[in-house]
Amino acid sequence: MSVRDTTPDPSAASFRERGGREHVPGTPVRDLLSAREFTLGDSSVVRRLLPTLGRRMVGAWAFVDHYGPDDIADQPGMQVPPHPHIGLQTVSWLHAGEVLHRDSAGHVQTIRPRELGLMTSGRGISHSEQSPVPHPQLLHGAQLWVALPDHARHTAPDFEHHAQLPQVSAPGLDATVILGELDGALSPGTVHTPLMGADLTLRQGTDLRLPVEADFEYAVLTMSGTTEVDGVRLDPGSMLYLGTGRRDLPLRAVDGESQFLLLGGEPFAEKLVMWWNFVGRTHEEIATARQDWETGDRFGHVLGYEGASTPAPALPDHPLQPRGRER
Repeated sequence: MSVRDTTPDPSAASFRERGGREHVPGTPVRDLLSAREFTLGDSSVVRRLLPTLGRRMVGAWAFVDHYGPDDIADQPGMQVPPHPHIGLQTVSWLHAGEVLHRDSAGHVQTIRPRELGLMTSGRGISHSEQSPVPHPQLLHGAQLWVALPDHARHTAPDFEHHAQLPQVSAPGLDATVILGELDGALSPGTVHTPLMGADLTLRQGTDLRLPVEADFEYAVLTMSGTTEVDGVRLDPGSMLYLGTGRRDLPLRAVDGESQFLLLGGEPFAEKLVMWWNFVGRTHEEIATARQDWETGDRFGHVLGYEGASTPAPALPDHPLQPRGRER
């Protein structure tokens, strides 16, 4: 098994030339990231693992929420009203349950476990996310954002749904390639920087070393079971930042089967302003996007959602400053 680089479009070559690695430790690290709990929409409680204190990004991965498993048999489940995005891609990833996606570009799609829902906001889109009626008893998943580089962040908005994704197997290991490439298996999801994401299952008793790309930085999010990653025990909802400079990654399933996400990518070179649901480059750009949402410009309308859209919060009193990958 080997991990290879993704195949971005030719304009991404300048990303490699600019680097980003000068701000990343050249040796592996083991930083356990602390989660903060938030209420998402009307009812869902999520654990936010990225951005967090000291760490804003892993490659182009700029946001990670983990939620569930929650018993929603007698509950409405996920109810996230229409809200806007610029400058990013959203990745909806489920282990249990269903999420109904609607967006202002006209896409309506139910996303199920191990299916990729990938929305590219580009210059602006709005969407809602709901547990459909009726819905399964359990809801468990992760919501992730990928920051778009400058050459791709003003594109037209789009949405991709891929029900079938490449699989990779090794003794004691099964993996689904979410984005990018793993062991020669390439996800059909569109990427704009050197990036990878995979959902891995380690069967009971598995102890192996997974080859990885030395130029990438990585993090692991445990979804269920207990995973030991490079000697660090990770319980469900835990995320470990691993840095760069690795050729392989020791993994071990502890006390039964474990399931986790491996997120990686070449360190993102550009400084970003990340505020609310927007990823931009300047305070003025963010302020304009907020105003456009409040006035009904640019972001369109999500048809079929019954209820009000999410109002934008107030901007802070001080100008928003572009920042690098670390807080």
